[in-house]
Amino acid sequence: MISRGERVANYVILSVFAVFALLPIVTILGAALGPSDSGGTAGPANFAAAWEVGRFGTYLRTSIAVSAFVVVVSVVLSVMSGYAFGTMRFRGQSALFYLFMLGIMMPSEAVAVPLYFDLRSLGLIDTFWSVALPQVALSVAFGTFWMRAYFRASNRAIVEAARIDGASTWRILWQVLVPPARPAVVTLTVLVFMWTWNEFLIPLIMVTSESLRTAPLGLAFFQGQHTSGFTLLAAGSVIVATPVVIFYLFLQRHFVRGLLQGAVRE
Repeated sequence: MISRGERVANYVILSVFAVFALLPIVTILGAALGPSDSGGTAGPANFAAAWEVGRFGTYLRTSIAVSAFVVVVSVVLSVMSGYAFGTMRFRGQSALFYLFMLGIMMPSEAVAVPLYFDLRSLGLIDTFWSVALPQVALSVAFGTFWMRAYFRASNRAIVEAARIDGASTWRILWQVLVPPARPAVVTLTVLVFMWTWNEFLIPLIMVTSESLRTAPLGLAFFQGQHTSGFTLLAAGSVIVATPVVIFYLFLQRHFVRGLLQGAVRE
């Protein structure tokens, strides 16, 4: 049993780390709600001014479309590939799995330039697909690893019972294994969404049209072209970060549950 002194020490340590984590957020919010550098606006009006000047409406729509596509495709492919690697045995399984793992070990910076020339030869540069498809490939690599670990630790008795009842492989996956795997799937969804939303290098290299810029890329151009003032830049940063915060808070319980399940699995 934890003593009172240990409990107090734990709370003190957690409080210190919480202050370090929240201080930058509070600083940005305070700057975004404070008086502008030109003295013209203050409070919520700064967000309206940043939204209009920075054209964040267009950038957010692009980011939402890209993130939704990447999340849906990546999660579905990751569940299927993780199921195959976690429950099936086939020739070349180990070699193919290690090939997937290269997607985790290989940073996007290392493949960005050759990927650009490959997509250019296919005529996909400066399109929606040039931003979305590379991120699908990068996300599926981690998703396969994540879901494989879950399915390998799943209850084999339930799978065998379903097979005895005549269930097909497809039905066992989607009706027997996936429902209990909801925390793991939600955790993967949150991680892929955050990675996709915050991706900066791939959109920077692959697109030149302003209408295809994602929110982080638009924020960078907003800083360089429209204003050098900190107030509107802070307001733009809050606008860009808000969808990620809302998405995480909405799925927080399942996200934490999925992480805890992954931590205790053998």
